[in-house]
Amino acid sequence: MTRWAARQFGWGLVAASGLAAGAGALSAQESGCGDRASLRVRVVDDDGSTSVPNAVVVVRWTEAERARRPVREAVGGDGRLILCAPRDATRATVWSEYANFSSEETVVAIVAGMSHDITLMQRSGPVRTGRLIGQVHDAITDDPVVAATVSVPDRLRVAETDRRGRFVLSGVPVGPQELNVRHIGYAPLSYEIEVSPGLTTEVEIGMVPDPVEMEPIVATATRSRRLEVKGFYERKLWSELVGTGTFYTADDIDRRRPVEISHMIADESGIRLQCNARRTDCRLVNTRLSSGITGACSLTFYVDGLPTRGIPLDDVVRPSEIAGIEIYKGLASGPAEFPPSRCGLIAVWTK
Repeated sequence: MTRWAARQFGWGLVAASGLAAGAGALSAQESGCGDRASLRVRVVDDDGSTSVPNAVVVVRWTEAERARRPVREAVGGDGRLILCAPRDATRATVWSEYANFSSEETVVAIVAGMSHDITLMQRSGPVRTGRLIGQVHDAITDDPVVAATVSVPDRLRVAETDRRGRFVLSGVPVGPQELNVRHIGYAPLSYEIEVSPGLTTEVEIGMVPDPVEMEPIVATATRSRRLEVKGFYERKLWSELVGTGTFYTADDIDRRRPVEISHMIADESGIRLQCNARRTDCRLVNTRLSSGITGACSLTFYVDGLPTRGIPLDDVVRPSEIAGIEIYKGLASGPAEFPPSRCGLIAVWTK
């Protein structure tokens, strides 16, 4: 048994490093991508000597004007993966996930026809870093603040907000950190934030135009690690951009406090709870049927990625046990992680 195989169940993916600027030894044509750019990703252990199988590589392709839906692919038995870039991609954000940990993100500038090498490294020591993601907006107009700099002390890397005011700051040391946000025309902001090991903390920042006298607005929330590893937040972000689904978190469920989770789902537009005369058998159906579908169209349910196979959702999980819910009402809106369902599907993730 290799040294990695003996340790993999106790290890988490906590750090990453990447070489993204130049072409690798393999041309894009030789990688099977034709005249498109390619990413050659390798996941290795902490000293770089052993390849790590079964890690999941996540890639978000970015065009000049918008971001594509993230791609999630597992590396092979040799710890390697080759991905072909879309023709209009200008940048890729790449990271890896394994067990309950995720790596630091690596940003790759895409060059057409070239092959880019990325090495993601992981170590066996304790997790000493976390990740900050968030959005910066004008506290008065609520417009996104573009090109604001976001940093913490003793970190060489400085994040810059994009055209939606979003930023990602990876590899932040755990514990209390001073988050600094700067932009010309706004009062500088310094805010103490607690960074959790191996977790992502979301930050919502309202910057105050200078010289308006008011306090800046900062709100924080730590993501569920289980939902992050399962890709829940990536799909939620994509859905917010293109409107493909509806998402509920444990906080949303706690605010509603439904007796049965089916009652809360049935409040969603286009979905209703259909019961027999004695109300002994109830099921959630999609009332916005596609052409060619007649009668009640029952939604497909998954709990922690597994189909319920006809068992009522309320008999499988209680509202207090749920970490997140994804609702997709159409055949085309469902994510690639689940088989297509003509009546739509609901994915439930437990705590």
